[in-house]
Parts: sequence; structure tokens; C-alpha cells
Amino acid sequence: MTSNAKVPFLDLVTPHVELEEELVGVFRSALRTAAFIGGPAVEGFEREFAEFCETRFSVGVSSGTDALRFALIASGVKDGDVVGMVPMTFIATTEAITQSGARADFVDVDAKTYTMDPLKLKEYLETKCVLEEGKLMHRSLRRPVTAVVPVHLYGQMADMDPILDLAAKHNLIVIEDACQAHGAEYFSKLRNRWMKAGSMGQAAAFSFYPGKNLGDCGEGGATTTNDEAIATKVRMLRDHGQSKKYYHDMEGYNGRLDSIQAAILRIKLPHLTGWNRNRRAAAAHYHELLAPMAGAITLPHEPMWAKSIYHLYVVLVSERDKVMEQFNAAGIGTGIHYPIPVHLQTPYRALGYKLGDYPVSERIGAEALSLPMFPSLTVEQQRLVAECVSQFMAQPSGHSGTKR
Repeated sequence: MTSNAKVPFLDLVTPHVELEEELVGVFRSALRTAAFIGGPAVEGFEREFAEFCETRFSVGVSSGTDALRFALIASGVKDGDVVGMVPMTFIATTEAITQSGARADFVDVDAKTYTMDPLKLKEYLETKCVLEEGKLMHRSLRRPVTAVVPVHLYGQMADMDPILDLAAKHNLIVIEDACQAHGAEYFSKLRNRWMKAGSMGQAAAFSFYPGKNLGDCGEGGATTTNDEAIATKVRMLRDHGQSKKYYHDMEGYNGRLDSIQAAILRIKLPHLTGWNRNRRAAAAHYHELLAPMAGAITLPHEPMWAKSIYHLYVVLVSERDKVMEQFNAAGIGTGIHYPIPVHLQTPYRALGYKLGDYPVSERIGAEALSLPMFPSLTVEQQRLVAECVSQFMAQPSGHSGTKR
């Protein structure tokens, strides 16, 4: 466990203990072969992760942030472009956009799914943008709008069919931020089948930070795509722009996935479907336990078109700080993802956004509470969580809730 709590927020120890001999073997192999960068381990993981995501290509990189930045650049996003995204995400989404030379602009999220609202995206494209000489231009920024980044949040995919339809109509690049969605699925009515996160846009970004559903023992990420030209360019970007050793076709980055982390991910990948299944089962049990309190807290909403892998189990509660104090006193770990939407973060103050601009994201930021969620979470641990919520709601000050 990650702490001495009765119910830790996250358990990173159990899966590593269970796989300890295989994982230690990875390090021994690296020591004995000096295979630290590139080679069969990286190539093997890229091939296997692409197969898992149902894409043609997967390119291992050093982080999810690099995966998204490289995907944007390789897909054609240029200096001065505007890229649409959501305020309710980790700051890395915005960093990848701005560090690719573009300017981030925002579309609020849906009040139920917490992912990009296609109706608000439509409104954004029709009211804030105008077509000039064949280019979609932002009316006030006077810059071309070239891409959109839907974020698959908390393990659930955004509503991709209408987003892709709008993107096609306006000639926009779509890059999925799938850093929390390893194995999540979306039922596409347009294609009449379930599709994996990372397989629907021109490209997608994944993070393998240790706490992810598929996490390594350090830093790592991957860009997935069905476009060979994008995959080729990402490979060059991650390795100083090299087409072959010491032949540089562009200025790139030092953004490689190292061999030890790739080998660790290869060991873990076959277990991911089972781990995700356990998370979904735990989420279903949370739904059952917390349903009697649904008037006081808002439970996660999973539409018919989504199969979430519950990277996080997030509820909304108006008296979040008091609820967290109750959990802390009971020895139960919790988290907040994320308290301040990106448009209100300090690095972006100069962009001129203010409180009230994106009310849905702002409300979620003020009320979101992440409950313990990991594959080995037990029914008894979940009962302790539910009992703690129930005890708080029974208090005179604990019943204002999030009724809408």
C-alpha cells in the first residue's frame, strides 16, 4: 500500500510485488546487455501497445506531455495556430499546445461527463470563428484555428462522433488526450462498433506515469496514430530530429522512452485488461453503495456510448473540504482532480480569462473529490468509504449536497 491508511487512495505496491521477479529480471537483462536506449524492448512495446489500442502505429516517448506535443507538431499544428481544448484537465494538455507554438483556447465541458461538450464546441466554431479565404480564423485573436484536443477524463472517452463530425466540417486536426484512458472504449454510431481510446483522431497521447492504469516505474508516454507520416515524424522529434544516426532533418527533442521502462510496460500490458475489469467492478460497487446518497453527492455518469476504465472515481460534493477532513480522520485517502481549471492557472493569466468564463469546469473544480480506486480495492474497503460518506451526510451540516 502507499500509506498506512485503512483505505489508501492508490495502491502502487501490490501489482509490483506480484510481478516482482519479472520486473527485476528486466533490470538484470539491461545490466547484462547494456540495452538502455531503444532496441527490441522499445520496438516490442510499441508494436504490442499499438495492437492493444487498435492502431497501426505507436511511438514510445519520454512522457505523456511529449506524446501530446509531438503529436500536435507532427500532425501539422504550427506557430501562431489556435488549438481548442477544455479547461478541466491537467495543465500538461495546455503545456503541450503552447510548447508546440500554438495558443490554447477553451471549450467548456459537459455537466454530466466532464469531457468536451460537442454543443459548446459547435457554438465556439460558429460564433468565435469565421471562415476567411478558406481558413478558419478566430474572430478576436486573428489567428487560424487548426486543431482540437478532446480530453478523455478520469478514464472515460469524450463524445467523439460529433466532435469528429465538426472537425471534418471545419477542417480541424483532432488529437486525443488519452493520458487517463488506457483501454477505454467508445461506441461510434458512424462506424457501428466500439473503438479504443487513441484510435479515433489523427493521433493520440498516452502517459505511463506510475499512477496511470498502465504505469511504468518512472516516466514514459506514447503517441498512437494510423498515419504513417505522423508516426515517422514523432520518431524523429523524439530523437533530435534524426532520420538516421547523426543525420538531422529537423530540430527535435530528447524525448525517448528508455528500454527498461519499455520492458516494464511489456510485462504489465497483458494484465491491463484484467486490471481495468477490476476497476469497472469496483466502480459498479461504489454506484450501489453510494446510490442512497445520490441526492447529496453526484456520482460519475457513464453514457451508453462509453466504457470507462475508471482511472479515477470522482464524485461531486459541495462541502468538499469538510468531507475530506472526515475521510482523513477515518484513515481513508482521497484526492482532488483538479481544484483549479487550467484557464484560471497562474501561467495563463495574461490570456485574459476570468472566473465565470467556463462555469461547468469551475463548478467541477470546486466540488470534485476522487475516492480510492485501484484494481485490488476490496469490497470491505469500499464499505468503509461509503460508511464515511453516510456518517458525514447524517451530520446537521453535511446534507447540503450538490442537488441541481
